[in-house]
This record gives sequence, structure tokens and C-alpha cells, in this order.
Amino acid sequence: MNAPYARPQCFDERCIPWQPLGDFPHFQFHILQVDMEQRIADVLFRFAAGQQIVLHRHKALNHTFVVAGEHLIYETDGTLREARPAGTYTITPGHETPHREGGGQTDAIVLFSMRPAPGEILYEILDDQQQVIAELGLETLHGLFLAQGQPAA
Repeated sequence: MNAPYARPQCFDERCIPWQPLGDFPHFQFHILQVDMEQRIADVLFRFAAGQQIVLHRHKALNHTFVVAGEHLIYETDGTLREARPAGTYTITPGHETPHREGGGQTDAIVLFSMRPAPGEILYEILDDQQQVIAELGLETLHGLFLAQGQPAA
């Protein structure tokens, strides 16, 4: 006898305890795991619909998967560089050119799996003149993860 059909559960972003990153507008995050030994951090980001986040540069290898919505990548002047619909998987090396990110018609939920080499930072946060105003490293992300109350690897 066949088992009855079970309706698959859909991803529900309302179940995620989203956090802001300081005063930076238009995005929130939730850290899933930080493995300091393997140097891997898995983080969900939610990018607000129709908005662009702070100018930044990825300095470490990133694997991304768009879970929901459309993930938009913008040039420094605000023009659209790339649109990644839900289901898109990308691998991007570090030292990427400065850019902004955002959500399309709805909020975008994107899984980032960051893999920095020893001594490598994750992100540089930039001002509008592309000068570094902040850096985010794996150690800082690990501290934020511990503050969430999750067990660390």
C-alpha cells in the first residue's frame, strides 16, 4: 500500500530570528553555523524588496543559493549588474568588485556559505567614494553567532 501524499513544507522566512547588522539598512541576517576550524560560515541574508544595501566588497570565496525572491546585484553607480532568481547557485571568488545588493519585487532570501583563507577577511564595507569604513572577519561573525545562543563548531 502506498503512503498518503504528504504536502511538502515550504520555506517560511517568518520562522527565522532575523537580526540587523548595526545601523546598515535594508538587510538582515541569521547565522546558521560558523566552523572556525574549517573556516566556513553559513549565513542567511534577507535583502529588502526594491532597496539597495551598503556598498561593499566580498574578500573571501562565497557560495550562494537564492532561497526565495530575486537577488539583485548593483554596480557602484546603482545600475543593475545581475539578477539571480530563486534557485540560482553561484560560486564567487574573493576580491570581487565593489557593489550593492538588494531584493527584487519581494524580499530576497540568500544563503551565503563563506570560506575565507587564514588571515582573509569576509567583507569590506565602503563609503560612496569606495573607501573602506569597516571590515568584517570570520572572528567577528563567530562572535555574533555565539551571541545568537547557538552551539559553535
